[in-house]
Amino acid sequence: MKFDSPIYDRIRVKPGEDRRRKVNMTCCEWPGCANSATHRAPKGRTRENEYWRFCLDHVREYNHSYNFFAGMSDDAVARYQKDALTGHRPTWKLGANGGGHGAKRGRPFDAAFGAHDPFEMFGELGGRGGTHERRRETPTVHNAQLKALHTLGLEAGAERAEIKARFKALVKRHHPDANGGDRSTEDRLVEIIQAYNYLKSAGYC
Repeated sequence: MKFDSPIYDRIRVKPGEDRRRKVNMTCCEWPGCANSATHRAPKGRTRENEYWRFCLDHVREYNHSYNFFAGMSDDAVARYQKDALTGHRPTWKLGANGGGHGAKRGRPFDAAFGAHDPFEMFGELGGRGGTHERRRETPTVHNAQLKALHTLGLEAGAERAEIKARFKALVKRHHPDANGGDRSTEDRLVEIIQAYNYLKSAGYC
């Protein structure tokens, strides 16, 4: 540490000359005041980043009568305060930009909210009006369901009433009691009952 450093002066037992920089204080800009200007005050709305230099007494007096909206009408003040909520940046209503463009590229997947799905992403996830809803109109028939329907001698798309009627007819045909106690078709009867129970658990009947 240098012995002539201002930092060293602060820890001396008997400090020597204060070598810290002196701040040149300007005079108060209030007319007729010779006090030091210790505070600053804004010059006005049309003169941003410009300030008056006042002493404490005069900055208080200036702030007491300062009006940022001086010279503005009530409507202009209301518009300014409204724009200040968004930082005086332009804003648009939700969906005002790009809504029409999206409507041209794709069809709306949710008419209730006016949203658009140009790539049909939401329809695949269950969105209303999308691809998923169109698929729901014709239920997907899996291999196990097809096998159960073929066991009953039916094709894909058979109605509930048709499935029940075919099941009752096949049970009567292959039941041992209906064949004089002949148990040769018992395995076929088990297959029919299992197929019907599967279709019933899957909601087909």
